[in-house]
Amino acid sequence: MSWFKSSNFDWINLINQSSLDELINTSFENKVLLFKHSTRCSISSLAKSRIESVGDNRKIKNCYYLDLLAFRLLSNKISLDFNIKHESPQVLIIDKGKCIAHFSHGDISWDNIQ
Repeated sequence: MSWFKSSNFDWINLINQSSLDELINTSFENKVLLFKHSTRCSISSLAKSRIESVGDNRKIKNCYYLDLLAFRLLSNKISLDFNIKHESPQVLIIDKGKCIAHFSHGDISWDNIQ
């Protein structure tokens, strides 16, 4: 499992089908947050900062990060598998293998996510 730490916030990198399978399996135990991030987009960076600002005081502990530019094919697969329109930035909430909510752009906030 790949991790990186940013602003007291631990992300789990989503980098391949195996890590996507892990995300789905984890969602059967606890809700999972998936943040789809474009590293070249200032709006996406702002959304990422809003998510990270809560630090460890979050209700959803399993937070996955997908770099859209590096893993575009995986992002496309996620859109198909969860039957959602691709947007960037985008947050998906996965519970029991299903996307139960998704937010993009200015709607990405912990008030909406929780």
